[in-house]
Amino acid sequence: MGNPYASFLGQKDPLAVIADTPQRLQSLLTKIGIARSIQAPAPGKWSAREILCHLADCEIVFAFRLRQTLAQPHHVIQPFDQDEWAKMYKAYDAPTALSVFSSVRTWNLALIKAVPPSDYSKTVTHPERGDMTFAVLLETMAGHDVNHIGQVEAIAA
Repeated sequence: MGNPYASFLGQKDPLAVIADTPQRLQSLLTKIGIARSIQAPAPGKWSAREILCHLADCEIVFAFRLRQTLAQPHHVIQPFDQDEWAKMYKAYDAPTALSVFSSVRTWNLALIKAVPPSDYSKTVTHPERGDMTFAVLLETMAGHDVNHIGQVEAIAA
């Protein structure tokens, strides 16, 4: 199946998106403000704070998946239920979520930049999405970023 976020990524360069996301999110959070970051845009929709918490969680997950793909041949990754994880987001504030996301993203970018092109074809299996290459994981990260940046931009508008 590959990248479920391909439609969000379009023709954008995945590495450029991945590198730019922390600054874009910081700018949006500054525009929204902490008080507004906790307000859901509509019933059943995540607030900016919850989106940032989700992105922090996902970046930790991506960190693990990237490393498993490179280090463990034929590895099967573990999916997670984002709605169950989101039940704990009341424990976190937006600046902390953004700080965690940005720090882990910086760590992941250092790894990604050190990976030789030959390793981009290494595969991992997602039980719901099938085989994915390291390159597809990067495209998924970037498309996921674009999707959620769009949601935060809508809140900021």
